[in-house]
Amino acid sequence: MKVVNAIAEVLKREKIKFIIGYPVNPIIEAAAEVDIRTIIVRQERIGLHMADAVSRLSSGEDIGVFVMQHGPGAENAFGGVAQAYSESIPILVMPAGYPRKVATYYPNFNSVLNMQHVTKWAEPISMGKFLPDVMRRAFTQLRNGRGGPVLIEVPLDVFGEDIPDDFTYVPSFKSRSAPDPSDVEIAAEVLASAKNPVIYAGQGVHFAKAWGELKELAEAWNIPVTTSLEGKSAFPEDHPLSLGSGGRSIPRAVHQFLESADVILGIGCSFALTGFGVPMPRGKTIIHATLDPMDLNKDVPAAHIMVGDAQLTLSMLNEAMSRLDRTSADARENISQEITATREVWLADWMPKLTNNEAPISPYRVLWELNSIVDKANTVITHDAGSPRDQITPFWVSTTPLSYIGWGKTTQLGYGLGLAMGAKLARPEALCINVWGDAAIGFTGMDFETAVREKIPILSILFNNFSMAIELPIMPVSTEKYRSTDISGHYADMAVAFGGYGERVEDPNEIQSALKRGIEATQNGQAALLEFITDKELAMSIAQTDFKY
Repeated sequence: MKVVNAIAEVLKREKIKFIIGYPVNPIIEAAAEVDIRTIIVRQERIGLHMADAVSRLSSGEDIGVFVMQHGPGAENAFGGVAQAYSESIPILVMPAGYPRKVATYYPNFNSVLNMQHVTKWAEPISMGKFLPDVMRRAFTQLRNGRGGPVLIEVPLDVFGEDIPDDFTYVPSFKSRSAPDPSDVEIAAEVLASAKNPVIYAGQGVHFAKAWGELKELAEAWNIPVTTSLEGKSAFPEDHPLSLGSGGRSIPRAVHQFLESADVILGIGCSFALTGFGVPMPRGKTIIHATLDPMDLNKDVPAAHIMVGDAQLTLSMLNEAMSRLDRTSADARENISQEITATREVWLADWMPKLTNNEAPISPYRVLWELNSIVDKANTVITHDAGSPRDQITPFWVSTTPLSYIGWGKTTQLGYGLGLAMGAKLARPEALCINVWGDAAIGFTGMDFETAVREKIPILSILFNNFSMAIELPIMPVSTEKYRSTDISGHYADMAVAFGGYGERVEDPNEIQSALKRGIEATQNGQAALLEFITDKELAMSIAQTDFKY
């Protein structure tokens, strides 16, 4: 058996469902021979984004895999690997490598050397006989601990080496760790006695599938819940105790209740300091529960810690708190009414935007209409960087786990398309949507053709305002002199040219009917792109109490 065939066999034993890649990499053909579906993209980064979503939508049970050629393919993939690293997503990346005799010197790109700082684990297969050991280490890293890309580089001269046909490979296992019981007891006492606690849930809740335990804690103790962008949908946002979620833009309730909190429990989150996340107010007692000790006291000082899997942590915390005095919880019996009142006032302030019937169309109006017509339980939605992210995150109501793919640790334009395509691979029965702008489509728009060709019927919602509007306040001179922020295109026509469904919408009265036509196209197996001609909207819901437009 050749090394390349053994790799395919390992992937089969690890129950890999898709190989996403770009030629030339011998793994593509070997995977097809063992009936692993191969998907070819137009550009490497989009394939990595697809693999990213495959891992997310299964909470890491199904590992997304991307393969590419040595040299330019590996070089071009760097951004996608870095994005998965910043979001702590487990994906297996297997680039071909230059032959061993020239693998480590100028000018050849060595993936292991160059991607060590954007991967959780990176190593080459230096000799064919070491393949089982290398793959065992790779999948163990992928399935355990903090998520992140694992890179295995296969030199071109290793693919064809022989290894025994009866080589030994046992599929990897997943192990979970629980926090120190004494830490849990202390955290329970602090949380039970808190006057105004708030729970801040992150992506770790998704990967641990701790949604039920989180809901149990919030309901038992009348504690409001918000999430990070990555954690959005970990708690149902139509629940009376939900504050909503966001990043750079947030619902008013998130700001208001965090500011008035005395204790904040961060569960399955990093509290990473980012311009696209919710800043934690100072002067609060922080209980930080995380899988990775590296997160502790990095950006937000913690008074109490619990290190372990989010589901195990919450189970232990629920048990410990069940034995404690409920006086503080009972005093918050009307907290849901306070949340509702805050939300209603905030939404009233925003209704002129959300229901705007003027042309050019308000992007908020499009999102408001979309929010009302989709089947939330059977929808997965994501956003792109910039304005689409800031416009959708506060107002989209996620009701079921893993129905929203949030991100924002780094903000590469064009990320959302691949996420939606990968989500559709993972959940073919769901309506999978990406919301992006006319800047983002310039980065990865060609891969809408991949969605058409590979029969991945996503709904792509594009806001076209013929401008990089978010840059207007910081580029006034270059815009005035050289029109530096102007961009243009007829993207619905592009979608049609690729063989998909495309429609350009300019009349606000056509928003809902156009959305329904786009959804129907996806139900008929066709990738759809709806291009809405929008205004240069700059307003977003930020942490202020008086919204002025």
